[in-house]
Amino acid sequence: MTRVTISTVDGIADVRLTRGDRMNAIDLEMFDALIDAIDTLRDSSMRCVVLSGEGRAFCAGLDMASMAAGAAGIDLATRSHGIANRVQQVAWGWRTLPMPVIAAVHGLAFGGGMQIMAGADIQIAAPDTRFSILEAKWGLVADMAGFALWRDVRSDLLRELAFSAREFTAEEAVRAGFVTRLADDPHGAAIVLARAIAARSPDAARAAKRMANLADEADAATILAAESAEQQALLGKPNQVEAVRAGMERRAPSFQD
Repeated sequence: MTRVTISTVDGIADVRLTRGDRMNAIDLEMFDALIDAIDTLRDSSMRCVVLSGEGRAFCAGLDMASMAAGAAGIDLATRSHGIANRVQQVAWGWRTLPMPVIAAVHGLAFGGGMQIMAGADIQIAAPDTRFSILEAKWGLVADMAGFALWRDVRSDLLRELAFSAREFTAEEAVRAGFVTRLADDPHGAAIVLARAIAARSPDAARAAKRMANLADEADAATILAAESAEQQALLGKPNQVEAVRAGMERRAPSFQD
């Protein structure tokens, strides 16, 4: 059974978790499908990605029943995907894609679902979505890149949620920094935003993502030098010239991928 689908239109990849009958709970097949989707998109010409889940929830976290038999054999030590292991790649991989990624979240985002959501650059959630760093309930720690992706969350609040597995609301998720904003139709709102991003120069969007990723971890001197290098690479190139011409001529730009 297919765990993840990708449909594309107008430079936007619409990625959906399709295990809706199990609230998109993550089993071994879902791990493989998510990594395959990330690998497929990495070398594509897509300008933006929208990530969502079918059915009643974005993702309810690990499918503990199906994982129980095979989890002991998972190698967590090997860095199989750059700095990440296989388990971490299903969340971290979205952050490393060259194009912006928007997560459209509804229903539940528990455990691994919260971490997959965190891998996106932007998170849009339905107002009634419920969240939990659920691993503590199972005697585990969040290990799908969550702590590397939650750097904007206030430390004491993150600790409380990671220690307790307490459920919290979408409003609290926004205040804490887990979620960007709320929308009654998060997938629709994500598509609208994706279209706006796709209408801009893909060179500029990818450069901005590289800068945002770098700013999460680098010192000021490194960031300033990278800003200059990225800008130098954009100036005078066909897409940058087209952006200026289209603006001055008051028409929609036509960018090259």
